[in-house]
Amino acid sequence: MATIYSCKECSTNLNLFTNHLFPPDFYFESGNKNSLSFSWIDSEKFNFEKEDKLKPFFETLNYWGIHRNRTKIKCKNCGKLLGYVYDDGPPVIDTPGQFYFGPSQAIPRNPRFRFKSKAFLLASASDS
Repeated sequence: MATIYSCKECSTNLNLFTNHLFPPDFYFESGNKNSLSFSWIDSEKFNFEKEDKLKPFFETLNYWGIHRNRTKIKCKNCGKLLGYVYDDGPPVIDTPGQFYFGPSQAIPRNPRFRFKSKAFLLASASDS
């Protein structure tokens, strides 16, 4: 059985796959309630809008920052805000980070595509 994620506003299939979903116990998922984070998405299904914020945030248990760059993810069909792209996914290189405090924004990171659970319509489809 596969899960089909559709936009709640217009019912468009968003072409998201559960095999690209980060597990709920992954380091940045522990505090993220009512959201799902993917490591890859089909960019043809979405519009992206850059956003720059000065606001404290926690990157890991031992590291926090003040300036966050993120990108809004909007449904290409209806324009509804579905979530955000963060540059805080797993590090591109394996390193303990500066002063061994864990990965920081100075280390290149893979993108994390975080979607609000309430922005989805979920359906099950059998794999053929």
